[in-house]
Amino acid sequence: MPELISIFENMGLNHISWQELVMIGVGILFVSLAIKKDIEPYELLPIGLGIIVGNLPLTGITLFNPNSDLAQDSGIIGVIFHYGLAHWNILPPLIFLGLGAMTDFGPLISNPKTLLLGAAAQIGIFVAFWAAIMSSLIPGFEGFSIAQSAVISIIGGADGPTTIFLSGRISPELLGITAVVAYSYMALVAIIQPPIMKLLTTKNERLIRMKPPVEISKTKKIVFPMSAMLIIILIVPQSAPLIAMFMIGNIFKESGVVPRLTSTVSNELLNLVTTLLMITIGAQLAADKIFQFETTLILSLGLMALILGTAFGVLFAKIMNLFIRDKSNKINPLIGSAGVSAVPMAARISHQLGQSEDSDNYLLPHAMAPNVAGVIGSAVVAGIFVSLIN
Repeated sequence: MPELISIFENMGLNHISWQELVMIGVGILFVSLAIKKDIEPYELLPIGLGIIVGNLPLTGITLFNPNSDLAQDSGIIGVIFHYGLAHWNILPPLIFLGLGAMTDFGPLISNPKTLLLGAAAQIGIFVAFWAAIMSSLIPGFEGFSIAQSAVISIIGGADGPTTIFLSGRISPELLGITAVVAYSYMALVAIIQPPIMKLLTTKNERLIRMKPPVEISKTKKIVFPMSAMLIIILIVPQSAPLIAMFMIGNIFKESGVVPRLTSTVSNELLNLVTTLLMITIGAQLAADKIFQFETTLILSLGLMALILGTAFGVLFAKIMNLFIRDKSNKINPLIGSAGVSAVPMAARISHQLGQSEDSDNYLLPHAMAPNVAGVIGSAVVAGIFVSLIN
């Protein structure tokens, strides 16, 4: 009989809190959006499942105990989080390697002025950085440190790997929540960005057709990532883990001589790393971390950074058009929103919104230029933050 009582007392049903039930509901919502609405399923589905598993009581699946002599004293997700993110921080650079092998710099090389759109979208990060610094003015709240403010602001790039990389380097205590927020916003850009893009553009601007990108030679496609890697890392050495892996992956692709390596890093490796990463960060969204004022503030500041990044990208495209006299060279301001680093989601949204106005307007290759520039930009900003704080 005592054994039966013990079994009953150790059931998760007897220990689950209302906060955990709420978070399980959030996880189910993410799963539903992925399956029923087909909204970024590769992000929302594993994150949602991770949220559900991470909020089930008494599982120990997210625990990590490096000092224990007992085998199996740490949970699988806890082990992945510790070694893949918090300690070694190897998963984000591996993702950049895979992304690089999937990236085409052709549109950016063809229209280099779109690089400015990727830079403009980073302004939201710096505005959010100063807003986080000033959070100490809130009565009863100690505020965020400079390192914490940097990590919170980088969320605005909607770039999960960069957020994880930066947090692991300068503010590991925020790694779990900032990673989840960054990837959640990254998956939800299809909901967040379109209203801002429509608000800041006229119908005529959304109808602008851009010249097709010119064909870029193989030599230029190899020289560009090589030159970018050398120049960026020499100027901002702390960006090397992300920039080097990104450019190496791209050179694999453009060289054309290592198709198996290109296929491996852009498919099997990227899929495996992304799967482990998404489930792991979803599991970090535990109820005891979410229902705090600090977390609410992080969510708000990250969203503000993303909204401002989107807005600055669109507005800067409109400003550039003021100085372009030839109408055939005008920029469709919708591609400015792709300056945030959510690849390729942000570019796809620019294209889809453009096609909703004109079904024959193909903006995707044009939007990929600032999108790729945004990836590089957010990685450089992360390197700058590391250099300033460490």
